[in-house]
Amino acid sequence: MTIDLVSQNQTVGRPHLTFRSICTHALMILLSFVAVFPIYWMVVSSLKAENDIFSTALWPANPSLANYAYVFTKMPILRIIANTAIVSATTAALQVLTGLFAAYALVRWRMRLAGLVNGLIALSWLVPFQVTMIPNYVFASRLGLLDSLGGLIIPNAVAAFAVLLLYHSMRSFPTEVLEAARMDGARHWRILWEIVAPNMRAPIASLAILAFISAWNEYFWPLLLSRKIENSVVQIGLQMFMTQEGNLWGPLMAAATLASLPILLIYLVLQRQVIESFMKSGIR
Repeated sequence: MTIDLVSQNQTVGRPHLTFRSICTHALMILLSFVAVFPIYWMVVSSLKAENDIFSTALWPANPSLANYAYVFTKMPILRIIANTAIVSATTAALQVLTGLFAAYALVRWRMRLAGLVNGLIALSWLVPFQVTMIPNYVFASRLGLLDSLGGLIIPNAVAAFAVLLLYHSMRSFPTEVLEAARMDGARHWRILWEIVAPNMRAPIASLAILAFISAWNEYFWPLLLSRKIENSVVQIGLQMFMTQEGNLWGPLMAAATLASLPILLIYLVLQRQVIESFMKSGIR
């Protein structure tokens, strides 16, 4: 009798669970469509002729690569993408490196003011960019870094977020392992690179991905420093191209597609590693 009641309750509950599951998947599909459709429309618009650019058709009647050819002749798009890749990769590497050094120092060396230093780093993360952009601009100007890739990289070589992320991950590292390595004669440099860093691959990968994407999408700081289109990054290059060429939406969409292609390909190739690194590091 009890078994029959349980089976009846399960049978009654299945339609409710199925309906909820269908609603959940329908909502996810709708949100995915909302997220992907602007990218699709950008690509479709880049294939349209000038007189067909405002058409609402989901696919152009006569798709053409003329807009891409126009971009390659009027804009150093490959150099701009290369500049952005160099700036993003170097910035991410420097933030990971400086974050590791700072986090290891705060965790390993028991200083009296370690809590105060950690609190100041956390507070500096809350300072908006608009407060620091003028001092950074003056600093870059005095060093002769205006309109250069070095000027885009050096002020962003250290990030409070990187220090905090690695600090909280490193705090959970077993101190017994570090003490044992220290007693065996290993110095701090060897402990950091041979013991700590290999066991923190997940947070390091998460930080590197976030730093790379953030640097790739940076706009205001390159806007202050960039003067020539060949020395700019993708966001500033697109803005300069739109200013020089007027409202040529087809070539602009083609340039935007080319600028977005590298980061989309990186995500498609590394999407499993991206998701796993975020899950392992606890980032949501």
